[in-house]
Amino acid sequence: MSFSPASAPTGNEIITQLILHNQLRDAHLEHYSVVRTYEVRNHDGKMSAEEVVRMDYRAPGNKTFLKTSEKGSGNVRRMVFDRLMESESETAAGREHHDSALTPANYTFTRIGEEDLGPYHCYVVQVTAKRKDKYLFDGSVWIEVQDFAVVRIVGHPAKKLSFWINRADFVRQYQKIGEFWVPYRDETIVHVLLIGEKVFTIDHEEYSINGRENLSSDSRPSMK
Repeated sequence: MSFSPASAPTGNEIITQLILHNQLRDAHLEHYSVVRTYEVRNHDGKMSAEEVVRMDYRAPGNKTFLKTSEKGSGNVRRMVFDRLMESESETAAGREHHDSALTPANYTFTRIGEEDLGPYHCYVVQVTAKRKDKYLFDGSVWIEVQDFAVVRIVGHPAKKLSFWINRADFVRQYQKIGEFWVPYRDETIVHVLLIGEKVFTIDHEEYSINGRENLSSDSRPSMK
């Protein structure tokens, strides 16, 4: 679907197209694997912990993780990385359910303009959570105008994560590989009581999608 300048889409219309296009892409995604590098650094850039993992996904909901290297704080790796991967596996398999999808049931959407991110021309949509829930967020989403795919998300959780975490601000970047849009880089700045600022990143590389090995994007979104 295309929109003329005189009939610029509303936030809800953009999200409706996003949902439809995601369903079409998901129907063609049988399996993929990716190498992820999880890392936590202090505000001064010093590394606290790092873990390199190969994640394998098979439709409709199986995710497995294989660690290939790890270094730094064992506590950080157990409390942050391991718990994150365990939660992701349980959510994918349906054993744990968090309704955090970009849908009108969870959010209010307001189109606030258009912007280029690297090679991608995007609608920019302001997103406001309809309830205080740590699995929802308030922020902005950049959605590519032709594929109706998420290119970038900037925001923070709609509810405080814990007593110890004052705030968590994140940026999620996506890239197009073939017909699919997949994660490129996640960065979260966490402000922890008594400890200070921590920067948590996940880099996604060396994709294999539906049997095609070592895929990479020729162009990626702007990291600004």
